Amino acid sequence: MDRRVVVTGMGMVTPLGRDLESTWTALQESRSGVGYITLFDAANFPTKIAAEVKNFDLSTYIDRVERWEECCRNTLFAVAAAKMAMDQSGLESYEKLDRTRFGVYLGAGEGQHDFPRFTALIHKTSTKTPRNGGFDYKVNTAEYTRLGATMMHVVHEAEQEPGIPSSHLASLFQAYGPNLNCLTACAASAQALGEAADLIRRGEADVMLSGGTHSMIHPFGVTGFNLLTALSTRNDEPTRASRPFDKDRDGFILGEGAGMLVIEDLEHALARGATIYGELAGYGSTADAFRITDSHDEGRGAIACIKEALVDANITPDQVDYINAHGTSTSVNDSIETLAIKHALGNAAYKVAISSTKSMMGHLIAAGGAVESIICLLAIRDGVVPPTINLDTPDPECDLDYIPHVARKRRVDVAMTNSFGFGGQNTALILRRFVG
Repeated sequence: MDRRVVVTGMGMVTPLGRDLESTWTALQESRSGVGYITLFDAANFPTKIAAEVKNFDLSTYIDRVERWEECCRNTLFAVAAAKMAMDQSGLESYEKLDRTRFGVYLGAGEGQHDFPRFTALIHKTSTKTPRNGGFDYKVNTAEYTRLGATMMHVVHEAEQEPGIPSSHLASLFQAYGPNLNCLTACAASAQALGEAADLIRRGEADVMLSGGTHSMIHPFGVTGFNLLTALSTRNDEPTRASRPFDKDRDGFILGEGAGMLVIEDLEHALARGATIYGELAGYGSTADAFRITDSHDEGRGAIACIKEALVDANITPDQVDYINAHGTSTSVNDSIETLAIKHALGNAAYKVAISSTKSMMGHLIAAGGAVESIICLLAIRDGVVPPTINLDTPDPECDLDYIPHVARKRRVDVAMTNSFGFGGQNTALILRRFVG
């Protein structure tokens, strides 16, 4: 476990930009990627806004796009972000690469469903009976299965499975090593990165392509989160709707996209002369073991995972320069995360710069942790920490330095990113400036 893990490639597709640098520029300029939903008709939904990836064209990144015609939106984002990361790493031109020790580990969520065909099939195979002024619907599952074979493409349906993007990436880049997918809700891609790093540290792989991809901007995704009252309904002010740590926050904004990193054993990277963008130095993972949709009210899991990450990186709390917070803009998360940072960092919590980039790009769900890890590395690279926009009236319970409104120049040697998922899954990663 003494092998050091470094980052040699990064790529992302987000609501703020279709590549690394355009996203980073938008973050520094405090721009919002939130607008009205166009991917489906949301006129009758309580939440009519989201942060969509606009004008996405896979042919910008890769040839032979016809091979991806049956793929869902999450796979397309993954391919684009992975191609950028691999290109930056220079790994594909390294002739000595042992592809049996090159793997893929993603935190990928489901793809976009084909809702017109799906709802037509439900309607065709269900019966309804009156009840309490409405109707009960019962689906004939045998008929659904029979008709589904003709009404829906089997390949297209398979593409919606969360594990499919990792298979596509392994095939595309001829990665014959470990291939895994972790779906722990909002903690997924951060956890995948931590687990991928551990594979390298244990000597089970030399190189891993790791990250996450997701799009839940579809009727089921919005309906589910609306039923949980987790989404903002500030429909008249889309760009001001995501308000982490603000007293007037009313829920998060769904985003979509992908973030991918090439991580590898330090000696392997040095041997091939790779450019090193930072070190993945610490990883903590815990469970609240509390409730499915609520954080523990004393933040016990979040506190523990932050402390684990600090120990794993062998650093003290006062060495952390920047935290990219989970910062969802929900009432419970922001106050509990603040509490957790205070308990885990002690007095150092009041000196560290903290921001939630979800205020600008929304919540990318499974892809969030990977994208936010890349943002930490860019903050280290450029000495700039992005802001938390829309923080107009700070919540008295959220009394740390959240970098309101505008980016700040600050040297960053050590950064941490928090990801806390539904189900009580907590992950913290420590990224630091590479020093040989």
